[in-house]
Formats: sequence, structure tokens, C-alpha cells
Amino acid sequence: MGFKDKFKSFFEFDEYEEVEEATHSERPHSEERAVQQSKQNKDNIVSLSSVQNDAKMVLCEPTEYDETQNMADYLKKRQSIVVNLQRLDTQTGRRVVDFLSGTVYALNGNIQKLGQQTFLCTPEHVNISGNITELFDEEEQFRR
Repeated sequence: MGFKDKFKSFFEFDEYEEVEEATHSERPHSEERAVQQSKQNKDNIVSLSSVQNDAKMVLCEPTEYDETQNMADYLKKRQSIVVNLQRLDTQTGRRVVDFLSGTVYALNGNIQKLGQQTFLCTPEHVNISGNITELFDEEEQFRR
């Protein structure tokens, strides 16, 4: 098999040639196969409007640990969340961050600290650039 044949088989040009070379009696069978393949190829198409509709930011301010699962559900729906932990005690806040960190890791997302008790959790399709926590550290050092 030469380079040209490999190239054709890779891009499935062979099947289109077979349809053209087929006799008139074989055409209905070949055409059915081509229609089935075109239907399979359409399943791989993603609508851009559905991706744009999923881009939502949810603000969460939990008062107890049980609300953490609801926040994880937002991440599973591919929505970003900002979590404010000011209403929780320190130990419960750590548990919430641990749970959300595991959820974000499982979804190939990202978690980043925005403030002293504020976190941004994003699913896989959201990219975060920059680092706000460094700015807070610099301001604290400057005040001292």
C-alpha cells in the first residue's frame, strides 16, 4: 500500500470512489451505506449555541456543610461557582474546600483562591489566567 492509498484510507476517500464506480444495480446499496455514514458523522457535531448557554457563574454562600453537594452539582453541569465561606466556621470551611477540590479534580477543572475566604471553582472548559492571591500577599507585606 502506497502513500496515496494510506492517505485515501485515512480520510475514507475509498468509499466515495466505490460509490462512483458501482454499477447501476449496486447503487441503492452503496447509497444507503453513504447515508448511514453521514448520519454517524452528524452525531459528532456540537452546537456552539449550547456551549454559550452553559457559560454561567453561580455565587454560593453556604451556611452549612450539606450545601456542598449542591455546589458540586453546578460544577457537574459545567457552571463556574464563586464560594464565599464567611458564614462557616474554619473547620467546616476546610471540609467544603476539600470536597470542592476533589470535585474539581474529578472534572478536570480548576479551583483558585480569590480572597481570604472566597474561592473560584471552574469546570474543564473555563480557563483562569492570573493570580489574585499574590496581590493580597503583596498588600499584606506592604502594610507591615
